[in-house]
Amino acid sequence: MIFGKIAGTVVSTQIDEGIKGKKCLLVQTCNHKGEIGGNYLVAVDLVGAGVEEIVIISQGSSARQTEITHQKPVDCVIVGIVDMVEERNKIVFKK
Repeated sequence: MIFGKIAGTVVSTQIDEGIKGKKCLLVQTCNHKGEIGGNYLVAVDLVGAGVEEIVIISQGSSARQTEITHQKPVDCVIVGIVDMVEERNKIVFKK
């Protein structure tokens, strides 16, 4: 799993039936402190994330391990919204 920051929404009128109706978000990868700088990804949102939130992303075959995405053409899913990150007994990110 990796960290990402929600940058926006992705809308597609022509999409595979397996993911039709699923909310897709534009996510930029970031570090554990929420500092962006990585690639952009399109991810299926499983948790109701919003713009600017730091999220946990699963990719690859792990993205198809949920009830919603099982055997669907999905490579990236948002599986959590980060509230806090503690590193070496110090809070480095807090929502």
